[in-house]
Amino acid sequence: MNTATATPSFDKQGERSDEARVDAAMRSFVREFGVTAALHMESCVRCGMCAEACHFYAASHEPKHTPVYKLELFRRAYFREASPFAPAVRALGLVRKPSVAELERWQELIYDSCTMCGRCTLVCPMGIDIAELVKEARHGMFKAGLIPERLALMDRTAQQWGSPATPAEDLPDILAEVSEQYNVAIPCNLEYADMLVTAAPAELTDHTKALADAAKILNRLGVTWTMHQAGFDASNVGFNNGDLPLQERLTRALIDTAVKIGAKTVLLPECGHAYGAARWEAAKWYGQALPVRIVHMTEFLDEVISTGKIRLRKIGETATFHDPCQIVRRGGLEAAARRVLAALGFQLIELKDHGVAGYCCGGGGGVVSNQRAAPLRHKVFEIKKNQVEATGAKRFVTSCGQCRITLEMGAKHAHWDKKTESLLELVADNLAD
Repeated sequence: MNTATATPSFDKQGERSDEARVDAAMRSFVREFGVTAALHMESCVRCGMCAEACHFYAASHEPKHTPVYKLELFRRAYFREASPFAPAVRALGLVRKPSVAELERWQELIYDSCTMCGRCTLVCPMGIDIAELVKEARHGMFKAGLIPERLALMDRTAQQWGSPATPAEDLPDILAEVSEQYNVAIPCNLEYADMLVTAAPAELTDHTKALADAAKILNRLGVTWTMHQAGFDASNVGFNNGDLPLQERLTRALIDTAVKIGAKTVLLPECGHAYGAARWEAAKWYGQALPVRIVHMTEFLDEVISTGKIRLRKIGETATFHDPCQIVRRGGLEAAARRVLAALGFQLIELKDHGVAGYCCGGGGGVVSNQRAAPLRHKVFEIKKNQVEATGAKRFVTSCGQCRITLEMGAKHAHWDKKTESLLELVADNLAD
């Protein structure tokens, strides 16, 4: 390869010196080393089970894609700066301080080839939450200004607009257009509502049918709901990038807006990382129980179908289901999705790896937005494609918009004609009178 013209495997933001970048990363790493992280750092026995669980390693078989290797710099930072014997480790030079060149190479490992899906966590015999440690490591990389530029651009846009793709001031016009196109009422900026409904970026651009279908179901139920300019995008790029201040700001925008309008519930879209950021991490910004209920679209559909508030026509075909990692493995909604599929009358044929053990789509954690990672992402797609084809199922369904985008991109690249369908859209299309 001609290194003079090769695309670099790292990006950097700002004009800081190399030393300043390393120091910023190290200070952030040290702040992450609480009791839980320390136990995880001390517990790894290098058994290799996490390697076989990782879809990136399964696709490439490159040692650098093993989860334990992805944590190597984080582990070194722990033993040098925060372990019980850290002063001796530093004094004797037993563990080197990471260099900026190592951090730059590391960017590829924790942003291009890790989706924080948690499959490695699931199989670890020592109970190490590897996905959580990668997320914590990303905090330091963001502080050092060493994240993929595509993600940095989305970060800057979200800071300005409250969304990585849609300015808040455009929301009323977008909703009006979607309302007219699909002939469904979509309330915006109501002063009072029982439910605040949120979206992911694609639902305001390419996948507007999902937004219209959510409105169709909510209107059928007769609930008082609204979308709101002050808090509408649930995707939370700060969560993926490692930008904690932005993560907090975007989370608070949703919850504080709900409180302002008297909403008791925040309904999240079909988006995996939206669920992780808002449902499982929001409370740390408030220091107490949240003043509203956070519910994912899958939970919501399961509840209104199970209680008989809406009835569905039976489709009566075979289907297989892609389990979104953040919603199922790390979110616990495995049974909920399958109850909705059953209510639709599908004969479910499970993938070889499904439920909490399902393989990631390959695009979570910002990887789908990182064009540099596309070749590896396409290799990962082949795993999912082969498993879907092996079922012989007629329909292929998922409950995460980001997974859907990733799978659609993979199908296009592979010239695969299997359509990835939205669970939400299937419910809306089959509402019984």
